[in-house]
Amino acid sequence: MYEAVHAHPDGESTVARLAKTAARFGFEGVVVRNDSSTRAEFDADEIRAAYDVDVVEGVEIDADSVEQASGAVGNYRTDETIVTVSGGSPAMNRFAVENEKVDVLAHPMTDSGDVNHVLAKAAAENGVRFEFDLSGVLRTHGGRRVRVIQSLRKLEDIIDYYDAPYVVSATPRSHLELRAPRELAALGDQIGFSKSFIEDGLAEWGHLAERNRRIQSESFIEPGVERGRYEEEH
Repeated sequence: MYEAVHAHPDGESTVARLAKTAARFGFEGVVVRNDSSTRAEFDADEIRAAYDVDVVEGVEIDADSVEQASGAVGNYRTDETIVTVSGGSPAMNRFAVENEKVDVLAHPMTDSGDVNHVLAKAAAENGVRFEFDLSGVLRTHGGRRVRVIQSLRKLEDIIDYYDAPYVVSATPRSHLELRAPRELAALGDQIGFSKSFIEDGLAEWGHLAERNRRIQSESFIEPGVERGRYEEEH
């Protein structure tokens, strides 16, 4: 299982510190998905060797408009192993699920965002994962926490109907915010999600990384087929 993290300067802890804690908690790897404007500097191979945990290079595109997001996806798709788009508005959510070059629609239910059957169907067709972001359950209280839980349950109902893919994350920005897989599974059980649902969502980050690395490797070996190969297998 993998966790998707925001490292310094996007978060408070370095990639190495996050990876070390993740390994201690039983994760197989971490996906570094800093905002494109706050990239982390790290040596993935060195960290893997030091802590025996996979480090996946990724990016989270947080754009002001669909046009900006579209340009950023095109720029980062060939360089980053996992490309996520921060949603939360109807327009950005729709853009992400309709773009097969996007791996994950992050935070789809925040702000004014919502997910309906049309978006779930598009995500299933294009292989875009919805993120179940547990940070609001872990780090908010009262009415806001209740609304977060209701949104997550609604999201589960919709993606279950269309068998749309998904990932799970606690969205840690510090090693102190990391939670072990068993803790996240227990939290899921408290709010109405099965252990297998949470664990499958954590594992999906690793499946994505493995698939995309294979595509990137094959594209490197066979120049000129990168775009077609990616679109065929995505």
